[in-house]
Amino acid sequence: MKKLPAFFGASFGVAVAVGSIIGAGILRAPHDVAQLLPHAWMFLGVWVLGGVYALLGANVFSELGAMRPRSGGQYAIALHAFGPFTAFAVGWNDWVSICGSVAAVSIVFAEAVTTLVGIPQYALAISMLAAIAAGFVLLRGSRAMNASQNFTSLAKTLGFLALTIACFTWAAGHQRAPEVAAVAPSQGLLLSLVLALQGVIFAYDGWTGIIYFGEETRDPARDIPRSLFGGVISVMIVYLLLNVAILLVLPMSTIAADALPTAAAATTVFGSSGSTIVRLLIVIALPSSILANQAMGSRVAFALGRDMKRLSALGNATDSGAPTVSVILGVIVTLAFLLTGTFERVIAICSILFVASYAVSFAALFRMRAVEPSTPRPFRAIGHPITTGLVLVGSVAFLIGTAVAAPRDTAIAAALVLVSYPVYRLLR
Repeated sequence: MKKLPAFFGASFGVAVAVGSIIGAGILRAPHDVAQLLPHAWMFLGVWVLGGVYALLGANVFSELGAMRPRSGGQYAIALHAFGPFTAFAVGWNDWVSICGSVAAVSIVFAEAVTTLVGIPQYALAISMLAAIAAGFVLLRGSRAMNASQNFTSLAKTLGFLALTIACFTWAAGHQRAPEVAAVAPSQGLLLSLVLALQGVIFAYDGWTGIIYFGEETRDPARDIPRSLFGGVISVMIVYLLLNVAILLVLPMSTIAADALPTAAAATTVFGSSGSTIVRLLIVIALPSSILANQAMGSRVAFALGRDMKRLSALGNATDSGAPTVSVILGVIVTLAFLLTGTFERVIAICSILFVASYAVSFAALFRMRAVEPSTPRPFRAIGHPITTGLVLVGSVAFLIGTAVAAPRDTAIAAALVLVSYPVYRLLR
């Protein structure tokens, strides 16, 4: 079996988590959340809820990833727990949703670039070039990916923290605009919460990053749990601080009305140059998201190719750690998303696919504890089965709520899942 070289440590694991999580979601989701949950305590509460969900998930994945480290993400977990078809369905969903995420982030990146330069008519071309450029980095192998990911993730984190500090400093000496009376959500609080969680879950997604590189991690027993918990906690801190900073500068009514509230906050703090500063931050921040998600998707395709003869070309990799065909195919599918989708639709569909795959992985821990109780586990999920059951029930409840609140998006996501069966039969 072809294996990728073990090159990465815990620092890469945190960098790939931060890189894949902090991106387009945190820039645009506050607007959507504020429209659905127009009170500050609700607004902040849903971000805490999303972080707790990711933290409980990291607890589960730490055990599963350290127990049997293998590249391929949730596909590798489902393969061992439930067999080849379930694994293929999970891998298919995961890979498609990752490609969609890359497309969504590329759209926001291109919007920022073209607005700064004054060439909005080239937004599609710029978004496609961004996806292609990330592919070229990955084709150079593990060393180039590690250096690029660490640098871009650090630059992103420092940029967001700088904006947060500027907002806190402004709030210490200024009074924000008066609050306009909040309007109750027309569809009811429960459905509003579900819809708000779509954007929040998309904003947090990527915390599983290191799982996709399990066999490429030098010390999986130690580095996988550290990467998962370190990545989630780091992002929770950045997200909560940034959202509190926005609330200190802008009233909820403005956050709900402005499609890019971070830019509105920066304009309040810095004046007319604020919007330009935020768009520069986007240009600095989003390449790490594009790179991290492209890398994760390539590992899913690589694992599928390694296990299925008719996809064997995907399972080839260079000695430097580049699954060449898998990287190229991921870029092609991302370009197809860019040609056919919009940001909001991609977010909604991907968040459903993300949570469906999570639910399978959470169920896998129950199965593995039952059928392999004596298998060595370098890390054991804290509070299992209560914590695992809680996050599994939460995932199922989210999917049911989404089916009620957004039936069209759910139907599209379900169609993508159903298509996996004939594709699987054909490939087998």
